[in-house]
Amino acid sequence: MKLNLTLGKIAEIMQAKLISAHPETKVSSFVTDSRVVAQGDAFIALKGHNHDARHFIPEVLKKGASVVVAESEGFTVPEGAQASFLLVENALKALQALARYHRLNSTLKVAAVTGSNGKSTTKQMLRAICETAGETVANMGNFNNQFGVPFSLLEIQQKHKYGVFELGASKEGDIEEIASLAVPDVAVITNVGPSHLEFFRDMETVYRTKTEIAKSLNFGGTLVYNADDEYLSRLKTEFKGKSISFGFTAGADLQILETDNFSFTYKGEAYMVDVQLERHDKLNAAAASAAAIAMGIYMDNIKKGLLLFTPMPMRLERVEKKGVHFILDCYNANPASMKNALEILGRASDSPRVAVLGDMKELGASSKDYHRQIARYVLDNRVEYVFLAGAEMACAYELLKSAPEVKSFYSPVPQGWMKELSAVLGKGGTCLVKASRSMNFENVFKEI
Repeated sequence: MKLNLTLGKIAEIMQAKLISAHPETKVSSFVTDSRVVAQGDAFIALKGHNHDARHFIPEVLKKGASVVVAESEGFTVPEGAQASFLLVENALKALQALARYHRLNSTLKVAAVTGSNGKSTTKQMLRAICETAGETVANMGNFNNQFGVPFSLLEIQQKHKYGVFELGASKEGDIEEIASLAVPDVAVITNVGPSHLEFFRDMETVYRTKTEIAKSLNFGGTLVYNADDEYLSRLKTEFKGKSISFGFTAGADLQILETDNFSFTYKGEAYMVDVQLERHDKLNAAAASAAAIAMGIYMDNIKKGLLLFTPMPMRLERVEKKGVHFILDCYNANPASMKNALEILGRASDSPRVAVLGDMKELGASSKDYHRQIARYVLDNRVEYVFLAGAEMACAYELLKSAPEVKSFYSPVPQGWMKELSAVLGKGGTCLVKASRSMNFENVFKEI
């Protein structure tokens, strides 16, 4: 980040009490990891659920930190400290205020992407498109929460023409909190599905949370939403601002055509991109295309960007190993993405079709019901062998173990059936490996 702000100005933005002999000192960036603090760095002591970085202030002062941001309650500036101090009520809110200020003092066009599934892929597709039209900044990896988004926004520089930021949520109010920092010119909602239900309670709450993004649209901004989604389709009448809907649904503003390549119509014109995508990725590409249109990007750039796009690791990643075609989707799992992945496996021509599946996390009271649905998806998609692991997947196994169409294996941990899996994969075929991130199913692939 390159802030180039004085301590006095930062204190004003953060509503902080400044203790400094040099309020005109310029600060360009902040560090939150005490382990990497070097001479002259500015350190912000964030307070989380399980840690309070104020404990590390003596350490960072010894390393030569020149500026420290800390929560004032219960804190005393160390006697003899040479650093400047910014004392705030809430360190995270202070960081967020700085990020919002920095974003609002930039001239780039910002798109923010949220949704239960596909938001990371959509973000990456839109980023690839934007990069064909100008310098682009985007959040990396899982920097999509209350901590990650402000740091991503602080990476905005004068050279950037576009910004693309993914927004994640685990409870109601999360999207409103971080969208208010990004102040998007274009807000994208990919879909509404059962994810994080342990915290959301029900689908209506998921819908309310995802649509919070519309409240933070910049003046004259555009909402992009999935017309195929049973919840988001309500936005056609509920949202009164500028919008572009996308989907296979007749009447969507950007309507995807049923062709082998990705093609669509928009405002009476048909467009085709010479790239083959699975059905769910056509929706992601449509979301990215609609967002790019709303950002004023030319159709030629949209085509070029989608051709340059490369899928993210462990997101339906295709790998061939020892004569087996693997579909690795170990980054995350929820009922909708599990259904999509099993449908892709079901269309595979290389047999046997093998599903290696682990628990879907954070589904709350509905978890057992959603895991039972997995049995139906397995049976609907010509899966010949299924290997299940995790406490919740036992529900799916109870329904599958007596089904004659599929040979089923279950163990609380993958090691319980690795020998049988290796024997099956000795025949070649196609193997889907999918589970929630915490199941670490990429290790299953490494062990095979």
